[in-house]
Amino acid sequence: MITLGLDTSNYTTSAAIFDGRAGRNAGKLLEVSAGALGLRQSEALFQHVKALPERIGELCGDAGLRDVTAVAASTRPRAVEGSYMPCFLAGESLGRSLAGVLGVPFFSVSHQQGHLAAAAWSAGHEELLDAPFLAWHLSGGTTELLYVEPRENNVRAERIGGTADISAGQLIDRAGVLLGLAFPAGKALDELSRRCVDRLRPFPVKLRELEFSLSGMENQVRDLVSGGESPERVAAFTLDTVSQVVRRATVEAQNRYPGLPLLCSGGVASNTRLRYELTEFCQALFAEPRYSTDNALGAAILAHRLL
Repeated sequence: MITLGLDTSNYTTSAAIFDGRAGRNAGKLLEVSAGALGLRQSEALFQHVKALPERIGELCGDAGLRDVTAVAASTRPRAVEGSYMPCFLAGESLGRSLAGVLGVPFFSVSHQQGHLAAAAWSAGHEELLDAPFLAWHLSGGTTELLYVEPRENNVRAERIGGTADISAGQLIDRAGVLLGLAFPAGKALDELSRRCVDRLRPFPVKLRELEFSLSGMENQVRDLVSGGESPERVAAFTLDTVSQVVRRATVEAQNRYPGLPLLCSGGVASNTRLRYELTEFCQALFAEPRYSTDNALGAAILAHRLL
């Protein structure tokens, strides 16, 4: 059985195939103008519609889609009432059309469910999807600490903590743009921080229960940049602060839910410092960096499970 997954998130167009053991993802970042902090939904949707056929062609080549037995697409950010983002219409509409032409089932999944499935598979622990576990979804638009449990060959994710305002990914991207880095700035900021030899003390972000705010941290970064602090120290300060508060929230969650494994997904989860903090102190499991960032493999994996 070969399943096809589609994901059209705010910044990446992705298509993937999965055969029950191995998978392959073809993804491409959307084009964002220099100095901009993102795209309007109308522009993201337009770019996805143009890019999807090429991503599918990159995967399937001359063989086409004749062996595909099911199609799934991310149709909303999270599997909760009211969760909606227009850019996912590109993947959903093409996915439903392909399934109809091929005469195979179409499955609607959420972007977050796809992240969790891809992360579990990439970490070598797809069995996580069959029992409760804790998870972080750390991305450009989301910083959520989740309690996850199986639900009819998919997963149900309940938010139990995270940011009360801007996400970790938004903070990282805004810090990067202030330093003149291209958007999205996560990878470049990570590389810059690793060159820092004299790190600043992380900002003491307050943790209330399992919730925290990063808006004050954004002001700290802006002040450092305007004050002439070196880019390496600003980058390290930003990532050290994010990593420490995420670790503190994780430790508190593990005290409340003892014995549950911890899985980390989302583009921010590919950050070097964060991976060190959560692996060393919280025994977290991580996807490979290429499957931490937005991808369609999770949708293809879930299609296989649902089929």
